[in-house]
Amino acid sequence: MTQPQVARFLVELRDALGKLESLPMPTIAAIDGPALGGGLEMSLACDLRVAGHDVTKIGLPETSLGIIPGAGGTQRATRILGPSKAKDLIFTARTLTATEALEWGLVNYVSSPGTAAFDRSLKLAEAIAKNAPLALRAAKQAISRSEDLPLETGLDFERASYETLLTSKDRNEALEAFREKRRPLFTGE
Repeated sequence: MTQPQVARFLVELRDALGKLESLPMPTIAAIDGPALGGGLEMSLACDLRVAGHDVTKIGLPETSLGIIPGAGGTQRATRILGPSKAKDLIFTARTLTATEALEWGLVNYVSSPGTAAFDRSLKLAEAIAKNAPLALRAAKQAISRSEDLPLETGLDFERASYETLLTSKDRNEALEAFREKRRPLFTGE
């Protein structure tokens, strides 16, 4: 690609990953093959990452190509791993196995041997989907804002997010279900 094409590509990729990251619902990346460079950067824009047990190449190898991650990898990896591990991953251009990525905190889950990350991701999604949609949205928003706000302001934001849920039909349904010793049926209202 020419330099103008690369510049345009990076702007569009950054925009796309920003939109993925800002979706109001929880997102899960299923990594069933190599996730190098842009593939890993896409997964970092998701809330949770699941790697297949047999995946052997997860990393940000850009420095070995004379560049750096250009779609948010330096920023998102640092927020997930902390500065020291992000520097190690990016400076060395190392690739991790699924198990190593789990140990590093780069992925949240690794599928069982013989099963795909996609299958483990579906189980995770089912566990998340049992909860109240409005509460999930509010929790994601409060957690996502926590990095940008001082603690006291973040606590105020959390409280405001909490209070919007007090009058929801889902909260009333959860209280009723608790009294009746049954699973709540959430509608997102």
